[in-house]
Amino acid sequence: MAAATEAPAKIIDKIWMELGTLDQISESEKKGFVSLVQRYLSDKGEQIKWEKIQPPTNKDVVPYEDLEPAPSDPAATKALLDKLVVLKLNGGLGTTMGCTGPKSVIEVRDGQTFLDLIVQQLEVLNRKYGSNVPLVLLNSFNTDEDTEQILKKYKDSSLDIITFKQSQYPRIVSEDVMPWPSKGKTDKDGWYPPGHGDVFPALVNSKVLDKLVAQGKEYVFIANADNLGATVDLKILNHLVKHKNQYCMEVTPKTLADVKGGTLISYEGRVQLLEIAQVPEEHVGEFKSIDKFKIFNTNNLWVNLKAINRLVLEGALQMEIIPNPKEVSGVKVLQLETAAGAAIRFFDNAIGINVPRSRFLPVKATSDLLLVQSDLYTVKEGSMIRNPARKSPHNPIIDLGPEFKKVGSFMERFKAIPSIVYLESLKVVGDVWFGRDITLKGKVVIDAKADKIVIPDSTVLENKLVTPGPSYADI
Repeated sequence: MAAATEAPAKIIDKIWMELGTLDQISESEKKGFVSLVQRYLSDKGEQIKWEKIQPPTNKDVVPYEDLEPAPSDPAATKALLDKLVVLKLNGGLGTTMGCTGPKSVIEVRDGQTFLDLIVQQLEVLNRKYGSNVPLVLLNSFNTDEDTEQILKKYKDSSLDIITFKQSQYPRIVSEDVMPWPSKGKTDKDGWYPPGHGDVFPALVNSKVLDKLVAQGKEYVFIANADNLGATVDLKILNHLVKHKNQYCMEVTPKTLADVKGGTLISYEGRVQLLEIAQVPEEHVGEFKSIDKFKIFNTNNLWVNLKAINRLVLEGALQMEIIPNPKEVSGVKVLQLETAAGAAIRFFDNAIGINVPRSRFLPVKATSDLLLVQSDLYTVKEGSMIRNPARKSPHNPIIDLGPEFKKVGSFMERFKAIPSIVYLESLKVVGDVWFGRDITLKGKVVIDAKADKIVIPDSTVLENKLVTPGPSYADI
């Protein structure tokens, strides 16, 4: 960066002057942005000392099976639920999957969207126990207007739905570390939402947290809107209330597909999140080992509301900064972001809970859509129920080529989703089209690099390599 030779204090003074010309964001957003830049420039991030890392104990990361059962008395369950708020991170767009608007309105199963399923889950829960668990949506400036329009469809719902916006920060021009909007880039491209770590200050600054605490709410369950496994778990809530844990991160056993995911460690007497970006280069292979680091962060978080308020007001939530360089309209820019999981080390009596894999079912790509639309799952009262005929605890590994990347193309190429209950892995390369009533078992590779392949209706493929031609080879 050209401005790196200048003293950080001079750069910050210049940034404050430039921000004075911008009226699109609030004073609290300006302060939050400057604080982030200041920390980034001073580079005072604590370096992890590898030799100090200890594996977490069962006290740090509690096995799910060790949790006490939830109360059996409906009145006790209602009292527990009345302390809870469910917050979904709803700032993402569906652009990766070729959709416009909030990702939460992509149809995932039987014509129902992520949002439909979330609303249904909470309506059922509240109806069953006579409770009032509200749904809170953290939108970004990219999704806020569209979400408000979409929520009109639930106007007759008994569910209390609250929305608020995460902060809007100016992108930084890499060349001189100045806010891009102050140089005239005032449209959406000049701004960015600063990661889901912003959920904590945004809750406080929006006054939503005050409103929830006034209603008697004590805990917020935070999860990604696209994680279909992130439902309210009474055993977890009961444990946290009983043991007065201010923060809980759900972790789950790591597989080879999750080797880059952040993990929990014990570090200098506290439980802490370790991300791959913090790992010294010579230890990256060790970090990716599923033998040494056995768990990873699902980003399902349970946090005490009063503790959030105190830490935000004290300015104590100094999560690690994630620099995210981009090129937008030919200009090299930088986004400084934070992650909510990194906040764990600032809360008292923080723990992890090692949950079943079923609580981590994200839909990040069309390969995940194939899983949740297949006979591997059914939907019951808004929740995804796994087919008991599937004996393996792991889902099949699905690798679809770029032809399937966008939801529209994905839907065109499948007349119907194949049966995959007994599938181990599927790899699809090239121009492939699927008929109806297809069953896939074991390991299946369909390679259409040389020519288009159409899999006929009612085909059963078990441990097969399919290439253009009349017959299929065994794997």
